[in-house]
Amino acid sequence: MTRGQPIGATCEARLSLVESAAMPPDVVLGELGSSVDGLSDQEAGTRWTRCGPNAIRLHRASALRVLGRQIGSPLLLLLAGTAAVSVFVGDAVNASIIAVILLLGVGLGFTNEYRAERTASRLHDRIRHTTVVVRDGAPTEVDVTRLVPGDVVRLKLGQVVPADLRLIAVNGLECNESIVSGESAAVRKRAETSTGASTVTDLPNCALMGTVVTAGTAEAVVVATGSDAEFGRIARGLGEREPETSFQKGLRRFSLLLMRVATVLSGAILITNLLLGRGLLDSVQFALAIAVGITPQLLPAVVSTSLAAGSRTLAKAKVLVKRLVCIEDLGDVDLLITDKTGTLTEGHITFDEALDPRGAQQPDVLRLALLASDVGIGPDGTVAGGNEMDHAIAVAAPQEVISGLGNSPRLAERPFDHVRMLTSVVIGGPGPTRTLVVKGAPEAVLQRCVGPVDGTSETVLQALFARGARVVAVATREVAGDAQAPLEIGPQDEAGLTLAGFVTFTDRPKSDAAAALVRLAELGVGVKLATGDNPLVAETVCRQLGLEPAGTLTGVEVEQMDDAALTTAAEQATIFARIAPEQKARVVRLLRRNGHAVAFLGDGVNDALALHAADVAISVDTATDVAKDAADVILLDKGLDVLADGIHGGRRIFANTIKYVMMGTSSNFGNMFSAAGASAVLDFLPMLPGQILLNNLLYDASQLTIPTDRVDEAQLRRPSHWDIGFIRRFMLFFGPISSVFDFLTFAVLLGVLHAGPEEFRTGWFIESLATQTLIVLAIRTRKVPFWRSRPSTPLLVGVFSAVSVGFVLPLTPVGPMLGFTALPAEFYLALILMIMAYLALIEFGKRWFYSAAAPEISPPPRGREHRVQRRAARFTLPHLK
Repeated sequence: MTRGQPIGATCEARLSLVESAAMPPDVVLGELGSSVDGLSDQEAGTRWTRCGPNAIRLHRASALRVLGRQIGSPLLLLLAGTAAVSVFVGDAVNASIIAVILLLGVGLGFTNEYRAERTASRLHDRIRHTTVVVRDGAPTEVDVTRLVPGDVVRLKLGQVVPADLRLIAVNGLECNESIVSGESAAVRKRAETSTGASTVTDLPNCALMGTVVTAGTAEAVVVATGSDAEFGRIARGLGEREPETSFQKGLRRFSLLLMRVATVLSGAILITNLLLGRGLLDSVQFALAIAVGITPQLLPAVVSTSLAAGSRTLAKAKVLVKRLVCIEDLGDVDLLITDKTGTLTEGHITFDEALDPRGAQQPDVLRLALLASDVGIGPDGTVAGGNEMDHAIAVAAPQEVISGLGNSPRLAERPFDHVRMLTSVVIGGPGPTRTLVVKGAPEAVLQRCVGPVDGTSETVLQALFARGARVVAVATREVAGDAQAPLEIGPQDEAGLTLAGFVTFTDRPKSDAAAALVRLAELGVGVKLATGDNPLVAETVCRQLGLEPAGTLTGVEVEQMDDAALTTAAEQATIFARIAPEQKARVVRLLRRNGHAVAFLGDGVNDALALHAADVAISVDTATDVAKDAADVILLDKGLDVLADGIHGGRRIFANTIKYVMMGTSSNFGNMFSAAGASAVLDFLPMLPGQILLNNLLYDASQLTIPTDRVDEAQLRRPSHWDIGFIRRFMLFFGPISSVFDFLTFAVLLGVLHAGPEEFRTGWFIESLATQTLIVLAIRTRKVPFWRSRPSTPLLVGVFSAVSVGFVLPLTPVGPMLGFTALPAEFYLALILMIMAYLALIEFGKRWFYSAAAPEISPPPRGREHRVQRRAARFTLPHLK
């Protein structure tokens, strides 16, 4: 990653955040060369050219960095050591072979990894954050990376603060500043001048980059961007190393396993050859070749190719993966917790009816709801702003209601937040009175009412919920005092209300949601619903989609349970209704601790905590900033079918990666063990170091086509993850089979065909390359190859090309330079028969191995590791990539 340009290094720093806090807003604007009308487009462009993007890090593929990783590989250092020994002993041919292998290995690895990085860069470029900025006196939406000092921005609920800001005007603004202060409680903000602060986190009239708006709205001026912002300095100090995922940890542990085997085996070979009286340099060279031969040199390239190809496929399916290695985690998911709106339902809310407390039609309730809505209605009737419910109310309101809004000016407002679940406004009137209008979740409104809330109202409400309607309650009370004087609405004001009635909405179930639920079930993924809606509404929607609720827990019930009781209840429940953000996160953590790989799908600020707690955090491109920042995976189309595509793709990618791993642990280990055994009993080296390395390169190159291979549906119907114990058992079962067959080949070459050293090396090179390359056709599936499970065409071409090179190479002029010799026809016939017998034996061994193990070798449930670093790493702006 490359750094974003530090602001202080390229543009004049006019104010520090502490200095701006001690000045009135108009003075701050003047010092920054701005005004309440913001900057002009021309001035903003000039400043952006001078200051650079509002970014800490930019995702850009770096060819030099990728090349450096390839050159610094321990496997490459082993090869280089072997080449150096060859040069030292004057073996120019072997040194040349190793040099070619080095170039080809580095070239293949570099090409595939660089391609993967470019894919990741393009994916990040598709994930955008925008903010509303006042330019030339008019609000406009711009990418957050285009912000410059002096820009006037508008903040709203759920937004991640895009830069360090000095607040100009505030309306109930609260920010969660835990990312910079460590304190989880929201901080109430104001615009008045503040002095005497010791740190930037003590500034109540400033909003810091990376913090989250949890309530209210505000207008503010940008003081610092990019690396000059407080969060920019913190992020710059943390460095650029991203925490490991479980996929990367599995790869690392697998590599360490093979490195330990290689160390022990090569050490034993070295000692054995020295005891047999062979030269030190020849023994060292052969031992190094064995060590390199047993290690999967192109595993990083195979993994990069798989992930890059998979990410492109998922992107076409409208699934963007922010980190390629998270694809495996997506395939590991066995439990999905999702919201309801837009996922199970269409997400297009339409106004249904306005009712009084007894269920009769009451148009005035619609007027009150509209007064408490945060929408703008133009002269031509166009509606702008507000949430979906507010928009639906405004669209449905009669013209006479809209025309009369001017007679009821809004004097004060307390915006919605996910704790109160209310919006409150104070409306002035033509007389000396003013009215408080409160609109929100029915439970939250009713508990604040003292008027005629009787059994009839409750019955009406439950009937509305039972039919699946979304309901907003509206209540009012008169407010004493000057009808035109502004005031601030506090918690104490939202009490003593009189219920005015209910406004109902329709959000129909998605037509394809039922099929998507069936598909997820076929993939072995359980689905649970976490919603802020009423339990009856959630249950009705689930039943309409064929998902029969096994149980429902409300937020109140969740709060009353200890962890043990909640874990048991959460396993059984299908729905979590009227659940608070902290409760969602607690449920996710407990289910993970109980052995599930949990994905959470959410798009609101109230989902952020649960997204951070999940194994795989999933959001949508239309989500709030904080939800997109917390996500590992972004869906371009919010739907369970798209998510099922992602899970299916993740499992396919992992399955193909494991194929290469299985080959490396069986054929590589078996062949190198055979070489070690043969060197102890023969009076010549069974294969020259250069021949071993060439064999390994041809084998590895043929496997670069594995990412294109088909995967059996049975493998896609269960979560996929690393199981080092299973890999070790696989190696210890199939490795010896390979070695036993190698020794049989040795017996035929020496005892039947009476091969000399060159003929022996040539024959075993061909047999070794063919068996370890062709075995992928058997182990790629648990079914009968070709008959019940067909490999992909690129894989077949790659495999048979490598085998053909092995057969033809000794017959070419290059063969003698490599230590090969042309073999008589009977040698080729014997080798072909041996190869066919080996593949048949492997097929029978495969059936016995899988039948003796647990069905489908599915590992038992296990506790998931707490990925603290990864959760923390998610909590950053996309433009802080």
